[in-house]
Amino acid sequence: MTSLMQDLRLKSIRDQIPAFARATHITALGGGLTNMNYRVDTKEGVYVMRVSDTATGILGINRENEKLNTERANIAGVGPVVIDFLPAENVLVLSWINARTLHKEDLQQQSGLLSRVAGALKTLHAGPAFAGDFYFPVIRSKYLEIVLRNNYFIPARYLSVEPMIRQLEKIMEATQEERVPCNNDLLPENFLDDGEKIWIIDYEYAGQNEPSFEIGNLAGEAALSEKQITTLCDAYWQQHRPSKIARARAWSMIARYGWVLWASIQEAISSISFDFRTWGMSKWNSVLPEITGDDYHAVLAELKKYDS
Repeated sequence: MTSLMQDLRLKSIRDQIPAFARATHITALGGGLTNMNYRVDTKEGVYVMRVSDTATGILGINRENEKLNTERANIAGVGPVVIDFLPAENVLVLSWINARTLHKEDLQQQSGLLSRVAGALKTLHAGPAFAGDFYFPVIRSKYLEIVLRNNYFIPARYLSVEPMIRQLEKIMEATQEERVPCNNDLLPENFLDDGEKIWIIDYEYAGQNEPSFEIGNLAGEAALSEKQITTLCDAYWQQHRPSKIARARAWSMIARYGWVLWASIQEAISSISFDFRTWGMSKWNSVLPEITGDDYHAVLAELKKYDS
């Protein structure tokens, strides 16, 4: 038996989950920034167990909605099966997907993968409506209030460029797209490729949102070039639409700017051992040159063409 099989808290959780009655092995999985993920092998099959940090409510995560939206993503055809849910323990048990985890290098380098990812997004967005809404400018403002009120870390120059982000947000609000069920937290690692199908996992922040946020946020997380963002947008919209490309690029800037605050809050409250400061500064260092350079003005000029 492994030490994780003997861990008292995990044993207490396992005892409440019928599917784990004949567990044989537990392996910690990497990657979780708001939860600990485990692979649980049993005599009947393999599962993923997500044990969430209890402090994440301040980040806007609703665990009931996460469970519901994961189920709806499964109905749509791209999400795992929900096996069990222990709300008091912040535990979600999912089916194991036998597939390869993608990384940003895959999206940047593998020809044709962006088109397949766009297809998976369209499948998700055409599925059952999600519980809850996700509108990042509102969430970003709440994060900023928390950071300032508690004197959490904030990068130099952060507040000085906020008016430029607000200008983008104002235009986006005036020209909103129809809202669809979105994951809203698409790190490249939240895509799994089984060779035939692209799966999408991790629905902590899922809710109704506009498709261009989903595309732009992914573009920022995967560090896609302007050409690659164009490829992703063209594949998603099934035509070349400069207004949609500009919108995705704007959301990419807004998202990275806002996730810096998420990292500052996590640094202060999370029980997970992770260097949130470095993670947040990587977002800041990638987005600051865009906000203060030609990219911002090019995107703003393109958006203004369609500002009603």
